[in-house]
Amino acid sequence: MNEDIQAKREQASLDIVKSTQKVIKEAIGYLGYSDDMYELLKEPMRMLTVRIPIRMDDGKTKVFTGYRAQHNDAVGPTKGGVRFHPEVNEAEVKALSMWMSLKAGIVDLPYGGGKGGIVCDPREMSLGEIERLSRGYVRAISQIVGPTKDIPAPDVFTNSQIMAWMMDEYSLIREFDSPGFITGKPLVLGGSHGRETATAKGVTICIEEAARKKGLDLKDARIIIQGFGNAGSFLAKFLQEAGAKIVGISDAHGALYDYEGLDIEYLLDRRDSFGTVTNLFNNRISNKDLLEKECDILVPAAVANQLTANNAPKIKASIIVEAANGPTTLEATEILSKRGILIIPDVLASAGGVTVSYFEWVQNNQGFYWSKEEVAERMRQLLIDSIDKVFAAAEKHQVNMRLASYIVGIRKTAEASHFRGWV
Repeated sequence: MNEDIQAKREQASLDIVKSTQKVIKEAIGYLGYSDDMYELLKEPMRMLTVRIPIRMDDGKTKVFTGYRAQHNDAVGPTKGGVRFHPEVNEAEVKALSMWMSLKAGIVDLPYGGGKGGIVCDPREMSLGEIERLSRGYVRAISQIVGPTKDIPAPDVFTNSQIMAWMMDEYSLIREFDSPGFITGKPLVLGGSHGRETATAKGVTICIEEAARKKGLDLKDARIIIQGFGNAGSFLAKFLQEAGAKIVGISDAHGALYDYEGLDIEYLLDRRDSFGTVTNLFNNRISNKDLLEKECDILVPAAVANQLTANNAPKIKASIIVEAANGPTTLEATEILSKRGILIIPDVLASAGGVTVSYFEWVQNNQGFYWSKEEVAERMRQLLIDSIDKVFAAAEKHQVNMRLASYIVGIRKTAEASHFRGWV
């Protein structure tokens, strides 16, 4: 990767860490804890960097850099995905581990936050190379992970097959507890129903509840989804099935917008292997323009820092539901909240994934597996309860939904740290 691009990416990740720390500090203050508690929670307790030598198909050895961050394990084992991406960096993994603590706290799970990543581009690697890298990563981090320590899961460019390879490698190291070591596995290896669509289902539930709070009938709603990848495409399908009109979608090539509604099934059928479709159309617009189009609900489901102080005054939606990580800056949050726009922040909206990961871990531990319907109903109830808690915190403290989510999300970790005598 170009060094300038890499430097910008790392700086953007550092900025996200700082903004996350700023809101955590505010939340800690509302909960009545001292600055000592903030000092404990502002950084991961552990940050491991590993070097993974892998024999490539051409016979040469390539050394990859990997990371694993464990934010805080006062509540229980840390939990979080592993991403394979050329732009992975230490600061990004650090920020994502902190968000995982918040998500687990919001949904009241017995976890702290964890996150991992490997700097690589799996799109340019063979299946054999990806398998060897997956197994090498497990060997490198094996001393700090496990079903009672830290539980990985799928993330960007990783899937159930990669989780299966990782579980198999772990089982060679520790034969007695391998199923619960990792989640997002294939069903036949102890995976849970509903894991693949969990994030999108969770966002859908948040959209339904946000619309209800705003008095908006979802069947009359026009929705823009910025991002048409795994979460965005499932989300578009679920929302269309619920009767909403999807008026805008976007991918890496651009965006499509039609106020009367897009044919989502048509677009899904024509996506290429990388999930892109807008390049087939001449009337596409930019991602930037799509955000400012007329709609009732805007769902940023792509990358960070899409809603900023520059475009926040131009946003026409009455509800924003963040399916991506960090799509709205703190400055934009303040502007949008003052305009009366309801924001369902990322740490709440995307909590469906970790919720079903928790269900998988529970099923592995008890050796008893639930039906698809049971998983869906348990997730719905947990998320609705969590949304209600965040709305109640926002009302009690008279703060925006982002700060309210952090207050609810960090409470459990802070309390556990206090009772353990750490602070």
